[in-house]
Amino acid sequence: MGELVNVPLQTAVWFGVVGVPATAANLLGFALVMLLLLEGAAYWTVKLRALSAGSGAPLPGAAVFAAARVVNLVLLGLGVPLTVLAVIDDPGTGSIPGLLFTLFAVLEHINYFHTQLMYDTPEDRRSRRRNGRRRAHLARDLERARKLGTGQPSSDETSHS
Repeated sequence: MGELVNVPLQTAVWFGVVGVPATAANLLGFALVMLLLLEGAAYWTVKLRALSAGSGAPLPGAAVFAAARVVNLVLLGLGVPLTVLAVIDDPGTGSIPGLLFTLFAVLEHINYFHTQLMYDTPEDRRSRRRNGRRRAHLARDLERARKLGTGQPSSDETSHS
């Protein structure tokens, strides 16, 4: 829910209250962040529904999330250099926020699809100090879905035997 609330909230804050100019670089970077937030919202929505249904089935829509992971790399691979070039060409409020938004989108991609970067609760932070960073929930679900699709046991299944 937090990700969905953040889409209009962040838009209002950055472009309304703060007054970030709506330039191509700023809008590009912001759009990349919003895309990642929407993907996160979609993931947690289907994940929570699957958990409440109690099914042991793989993540619903796993193929869509796997495709998003690849598409994100292309979009971020274009967005980073484009916003860097905008800053080089005309540094200031018309470009620097866009670069910062883009870099935040890269961090969100890592947080959702690779390694968990956000540790919200004291228990999470203690676990991180003891055990180091852990793979992102979505990354684990995609791996599980891939292995179940190929008939290979997932790491979760083999670790409990």
